[in-house]
Amino acid sequence: MKRAAGVVVSLCLAACGGDSTFSLRDASVDASYSCPTDAHNATYDVHATIASHNGTSKAVTITSVKAVMTLSAVQGTWLQNVGDRYDAGSVTFTPTSVGAGATTALQVTIPSACSHGKTPPGTNYGEYGVSFTVATSAGTFEINSKNKHRILA
Repeated sequence: MKRAAGVVVSLCLAACGGDSTFSLRDASVDASYSCPTDAHNATYDVHATIASHNGTSKAVTITSVKAVMTLSAVQGTWLQNVGDRYDAGSVTFTPTSVGAGATTALQVTIPSACSHGKTPPGTNYGEYGVSFTVATSAGTFEINSKNKHRILA
């Protein structure tokens, strides 16, 4: 009888959405940034959000977030080639932990830069896919943004 009750509880947890793991989902980044005319290596921040859920019984500490931007499309004149990668390395993020049973959004800031000559704004663009590596006390997770970040120049 005890075994049958355990099976019923396990089945209910699976069917009712019970989750005893830490997970990340729905990463997204700023859709676009307009680089100012005559800018040369002008710095700006790309903001990202990653949804997290901690189904465990204790807090999960986030120790680092790394970001890589990969050029996936260009229009007009662009200094880099499709496939070129910008490794931003460790980037800033909050919060640094997710409580037991909590769901929260990680806020990530990626430093970036752009250059823009005298062409009319929006004539050229580079579009980047962004991937994240999130190191936590529950393991290391990799997730890609569901949208692209476009630099308009």
